[in-house]
Amino acid sequence: MRAEAWIFAFVTTFFVVVSPVYWFASGEWAGTAALVMTALLAAMVTVYLGFHAAKMEPRPEDRKDAEVAEGAGEIGFFPPYSWWPLWCAASLGVIVYGVALLAYWLIIIGFGLGALALSGWIFEYYRGEHAH
Repeated sequence: MRAEAWIFAFVTTFFVVVSPVYWFASGEWAGTAALVMTALLAAMVTVYLGFHAAKMEPRPEDRKDAEVAEGAGEIGFFPPYSWWPLWCAASLGVIVYGVALLAYWLIIIGFGLGALALSGWIFEYYRGEHAH
């Protein structure tokens, strides 16, 4: 994770340098605030990755004397395709549309559909084609 920490350190440095330059060039508060918050967010990720890189033993990607074969093998579990995020987003869209129209009946329908969609997404590995 050391390489990732260095990448985010570069990004943090970039935004720390760009933020005051943007402020002096434009004088705009909104863009400057967004750049400062981006710098803080990148700094937070840098500290997190640097902290964990110091605590764990180096991966093969982090060592200069590593062989390609050391990185071979199973990487992890990657979920297959799923339609449930689409239905969760659609139900959230119904809820937001109901809030915009102040149609409480539409908000209730959206929450009902959202509960069904979220339950389907949570329990998709318990039944059907991808059951464990």
